[in-house]
Amino acid sequence: MTTEPGFQGTIGRSFQESQPWWPAVPATADGKSPNVVVILFDDLGFAHFGCYGSTIETPNIDALAAGGVRFSNFHTTALCSPTRASLLTGRNHHSIGMRGIADYDSGFPNMRGAITKNAATLAEMLRDQGYATFATGKWHLAPKEERSAAGPFDAWPLQRGFDHYYGFLSGAEDQFYPDLTEDNHHVHPPKTPEEGYHFSEDVVDHAIGYIRDHRSVYPTRPFFLYLPFGATHSPHQAPKEYVDKYAGKFDQGWDATREEWFARQLESGIVPKGTDLAPRNPGVEQWDDLSENARKLAARLQEAFAGFLDHTDAQIGRLVRFLEETGDIDNTILIVTSDNGASQEGGPQGITDEARYAHPYLDDLDTIEDKLEDIGGPRSSPNYPWGWAQAGNTPLKWYKSTVHGGGIRDPFVAHWPKGINDRGAIRHEFAHVTDVVPTILELLNLEAPESFQGISQMPIHGSSFADALLGQSEVDRRTPQYFEMFGHRAIWADGWKATSRHRKNDPYSDDEWQLYHLDQDFSEVHDLAESEPEKLRELIDLWWVEAGKHGVLPLDDRSFQLVGPQQRPGGIHEHLKYHYIPPISRLPAAVSPAMGLGEWTMTIDLERAATSDEGLLFAKGTQNTGIAFYVQGNKLHFDYNAFTDITFAESSIELPTGRTTVGLRFEGEGVGGEGRVIFSIDGKEAGTTELPFLMRGVGGGGTRIGEDYQSPVSPKYQTPFKFTGTIHSVDIEVTPYATGGRPVKRHGPQNIYSASL
Repeated sequence: MTTEPGFQGTIGRSFQESQPWWPAVPATADGKSPNVVVILFDDLGFAHFGCYGSTIETPNIDALAAGGVRFSNFHTTALCSPTRASLLTGRNHHSIGMRGIADYDSGFPNMRGAITKNAATLAEMLRDQGYATFATGKWHLAPKEERSAAGPFDAWPLQRGFDHYYGFLSGAEDQFYPDLTEDNHHVHPPKTPEEGYHFSEDVVDHAIGYIRDHRSVYPTRPFFLYLPFGATHSPHQAPKEYVDKYAGKFDQGWDATREEWFARQLESGIVPKGTDLAPRNPGVEQWDDLSENARKLAARLQEAFAGFLDHTDAQIGRLVRFLEETGDIDNTILIVTSDNGASQEGGPQGITDEARYAHPYLDDLDTIEDKLEDIGGPRSSPNYPWGWAQAGNTPLKWYKSTVHGGGIRDPFVAHWPKGINDRGAIRHEFAHVTDVVPTILELLNLEAPESFQGISQMPIHGSSFADALLGQSEVDRRTPQYFEMFGHRAIWADGWKATSRHRKNDPYSDDEWQLYHLDQDFSEVHDLAESEPEKLRELIDLWWVEAGKHGVLPLDDRSFQLVGPQQRPGGIHEHLKYHYIPPISRLPAAVSPAMGLGEWTMTIDLERAATSDEGLLFAKGTQNTGIAFYVQGNKLHFDYNAFTDITFAESSIELPTGRTTVGLRFEGEGVGGEGRVIFSIDGKEAGTTELPFLMRGVGGGGTRIGEDYQSPVSPKYQTPFKFTGTIHSVDIEVTPYATGGRPVKRHGPQNIYSASL
């Protein structure tokens, strides 16, 4: 009798009377199975790579395309988490619980914020076949309330098939001051921005380190590296030399740039001849109609984006050179793509701080000269305007989160010297993100399991395009593919596409459908709905069939309404009361106290041995936007940073030494209104300061209690800013605004996003 299932030796009284046995070495350990590297960009449009038409320098990606193949007809889901879920599983995103971003849980099976266990990831499949598996970069596939050091960890990378992970779990992070996770614990960045830190460099350093360690011990065992950069999602940040490199390069504006990039696309063949350039999207002004200061701001924001992309390309070059040095590059299937099209989240003007997107609260163009130099660096959190986003999607229309071409058609570069012979070729076959897993499995001669860890698996929904990738067939294997995002709907079948744009809160029956023959109309500008009504009806009916088959229903056009803290039974925000035992150097934003819901009180039990004991008590946000409560100069301080317009508050009396209870009461009229902050020491009021403008929430960064190693919210202290006394506890209680707070005071157009959302 043996306790090891499957043991095939014999066991006697002693080892001399027994026959040993060892499990077979995985077949992939023979040194012949290819490695797999999947590099994923974020919010990068169809035209952004140089090899797809851009004048932004991406020489390393262009070299991969020249040595491999490019796809002109590759599609995603229109949003980050859904695309990532489909990319890693080969299944449609609604079917596996990721209708929208992982920050949502609507209470329906199609939106749980995590990938169902009935859909194993590629990492899980390959690790079972002997592959080493690594992920470095943005994850955004774990529910927001499960991203703290307390877990649960079921949806974290290591629990979904990766041997090692290094990156951030959220949807977007400051590239100079990210909230980092390594394996199953949170860590601080290895150095500061002043010392040369940048997230893109850091994750490539770790990717190279993981492969180096692996190769040093297992020289013939293949690996799978998933490298989802934070680039080029906002904030667009890069080392200053990369941003300054593009100074003046976009002064011609987005209209002229689109024309230039479109001409390059036609010349290269990535866009077929006869294609029309889509007209400007609604809300995108002619460049020449902008004021001088608006053009200066827009041009600098695009320079920051270009520097960000250029810098990321350089990191890809470092990785490729390392794979050349190890001898791995020839037998590595290397893919570079994006999760959706260019983003509309910068609005028509662009923003220097992405927190403005939630208000909206536009930059003052009359004083913009003072901010231009900081854009792209640690003191900014920028996103470019609609005009540059559409340029990035050239020749298409609309953007990320919509199901027209600008939202779902993305670049796709594949490089595999050992397998791809007609290098530099362009493939025009239709492909979808769900097709990547079955393609990789076919190239590796593997099959998806019907059961994984005792859990039955849903079928792979995608179709392999291995033949197209290798140039062995020009015939599409693809069955119809539906699309849905925030109520926008589309379906592709046999070269035709029906699509609709949904207006939020309108009945879905009011949506108007358009019809395009994509084989002849690459940019979706010739609507055939009136001339081909039978074809349109056929595709609409087919959409409903596919929607029913893949769990798309119920249709749901909610987005950011689902992001905020929800008082769900059993959830961390259920009672809006929070108790912390410091120090806590990092509490992710998603699990931070829901202070943006209303008025709040904070009570801190602390102890100081001397009047010189000082430091941070509580902070949330960054040097661009946030709040900081701290002790300095023997007094309490509270700094309210509203888009770098800071209100400095100070207690009216000094703190005693010994054990003390300090308090902070935050009162106000709601977002966009006025408020006040009131100090207390040992139950006695200790000063009041008026706040001229209340933000939605209190900054986009995570929470720090007792120490601050991240971007300092206030210029009055430098990080690290550790409290030198003792904090015994911190208690916070939030009282929601009775009516949700006053309406936002608009600074600019009444609703700057209505034209695109």
